[in-house]
Amino acid sequence: MPTHSYVPHAPGYVDNEGPKIVTSRFGYEDSFTLERSQATGGYQALRTALDKTPAEIHSEVREATLLGRGGAGFPAGIKWGFLPPGKFPYYLVVNGDESEPGTYKDRLLMERDPHQLIEGCLITCYALGLQQCFLYVRGEMALAQERIAQALNEAYAEGYIGKNILGTEFSVDVVLTWGAGAYIVGEETALIESLEGNRGMPRLKPPYFPAAVGLYGQPTIVNNVETLSNVPWVTENGARQYKTYGSEKSPGTRMFAVSGHVKRPGVYEVEQGITTFRDLLYGDNFCQGIRDGHELKMFVPGGGSAPWFFEEQLDLPLEAGPVGAAGSMLGSGGIIVMDDTTDAVKAALRLVRFYARESCGKCTPCREGTTWEERVLQRILDGEGRPSDIEMLLDIADNISPGPYPVAADPAQDLDAIPFPPKQTTICPLGPSSVAPITSTIRRFRHEYEAKITKRDPIPVAAEKAVS
Repeated sequence: MPTHSYVPHAPGYVDNEGPKIVTSRFGYEDSFTLERSQATGGYQALRTALDKTPAEIHSEVREATLLGRGGAGFPAGIKWGFLPPGKFPYYLVVNGDESEPGTYKDRLLMERDPHQLIEGCLITCYALGLQQCFLYVRGEMALAQERIAQALNEAYAEGYIGKNILGTEFSVDVVLTWGAGAYIVGEETALIESLEGNRGMPRLKPPYFPAAVGLYGQPTIVNNVETLSNVPWVTENGARQYKTYGSEKSPGTRMFAVSGHVKRPGVYEVEQGITTFRDLLYGDNFCQGIRDGHELKMFVPGGGSAPWFFEEQLDLPLEAGPVGAAGSMLGSGGIIVMDDTTDAVKAALRLVRFYARESCGKCTPCREGTTWEERVLQRILDGEGRPSDIEMLLDIADNISPGPYPVAADPAQDLDAIPFPPKQTTICPLGPSSVAPITSTIRRFRHEYEAKITKRDPIPVAAEKAVS
């Protein structure tokens, strides 16, 4: 038996006295080892799955309403059902390219409990009749790569991966690969392009919906790390038990990475649908409020690409439906909190600069527009802005992600000013992601832009006639 003690507050993770579906091992110093995994029930769910038919496992996941945790929130069980019959081989691709600003929950899952992820992959492959799985990890996550590689070696040696797993006719191989640090390969079709050895750029959909035409032209299921990490618990405990947590439409738990101006930032596993933003940011069991006695100014609810929220949205539950109806999304599970000392224009520039740098360049509105947004924002901050720059920013935003973007005199009455889900003139949502910080801040803090613009627009002057 492992002898390492349990430490409630492991680096980056806060144990907040609630149900633990995917973070139950995080407090152990050796949580990433096969020994700890087996001592705490690891791979028991795989044995349970192999005693049932693949259809039974698929049905259990569908019944559990296991929502995708990568951003779209689409039910995993329904997504699995999109595989066309008889078009073998099928592939499973694990999206571990977590690059969204403010999001770091999947990294902890890969670093601290890789065996749970691997077990989820194996059960998924069994349920869908797959024999090949590809684990794609973000290029900068060196420790996650090392831990997963070690876990794969341990699992192969133990007979959990390979041919005739645990004495059955089920066989599967798991391949680990990693990217070169491109944000865009977090988009599933760009990730598939990268896996195939091409430059990571998104594909048009249709026809390239991965479940129909994916890796190597074959049907492919792409699932997020946290999504698959839930599969062992659902398999072992059943859909009915899973639904005792969370709300009716969003059962189970979800991990949120909270960063910024709170007293206790970190990753929290909370029940979906019944926990509110206020609970998470101010609860004694969670982030414990805003730092240094300051007040909340704004927060990004679902990773850098999400439209921003303010104090009036604090009582919304952590559930996709209500958050979407209010004009934003839970997205990748990254919440960035900003207090009243934050310069809204600088904060917008910080995110816009990221998207401008990470644009793959395939779509003109994104390639050119994100750079224009960055330059105009920088000009305003440098004291060289013009009054027309505010409308110019909104016009650029409209070309990338068509609006309209009205700004009401009373921002509190302007909740519908930002269309959601965003429209786009690009193949993938990277371009529209750059629009969210601009429209959010202009809608709410236009006065901060105006305060930085001290120059007037240049007035055209007719050229003087030449003196004869």
